[in-house]
Amino acid sequence: MNAPKQGEKGKVIVITAPSGAGKTTIAKRLLNEFSRLVFSVSATTRAPREGEVHGKDYYFLTEGVFQRYIDEGQFIEWEEFYNNTRYGTLRVDVENNREKGYFVLFDVEVNGALNLKNVYGSDCLTIFIKPPDIETLASRLLARGTETHQSINLRMERSKMELSKAHMFDYEIVNDDFDSAYSQVKQLVNNFFNA
Repeated sequence: MNAPKQGEKGKVIVITAPSGAGKTTIAKRLLNEFSRLVFSVSATTRAPREGEVHGKDYYFLTEGVFQRYIDEGQFIEWEEFYNNTRYGTLRVDVENNREKGYFVLFDVEVNGALNLKNVYGSDCLTIFIKPPDIETLASRLLARGTETHQSINLRMERSKMELSKAHMFDYEIVNDDFDSAYSQVKQLVNNFFNA
């Protein structure tokens, strides 16, 4: 559905949310449905989790390489998170895909999403995925089984800050029922393709 159009430059679609709100699941489903979408692979200094592949899930970089890329201006945006872990978006990947007519889909944290919105302006659709409430968010993070209680507490503190910025995005979708939330996001993306 919606294959890239030759000669037409692609745009940018940003899905953001606090950790555990469902943005990654929504992003993966969009990628399966729209052939014109291509995923923006982020760079990170964290170690790969089980099953993650370099260049597909993330570009896993050393601190030194990441810092060099910052110094050289190779990131559109980057941010430092928990335990001094850094994440960023490589400019060359995004622009190469846009030149080919693809719409680049981002699954990024809130501050990175705001940076992308500032960079791309009207060529960027931003969607904030909200949990029904903060307690549901904590339950989802616990259910993952990949977080310590300390890291969940850190994420919950950050989530409160992120939720306070939801109004700064083009659209806010509450992920109380996944199918309903996904349907709303899909419609927004479809409209953006045809705008």
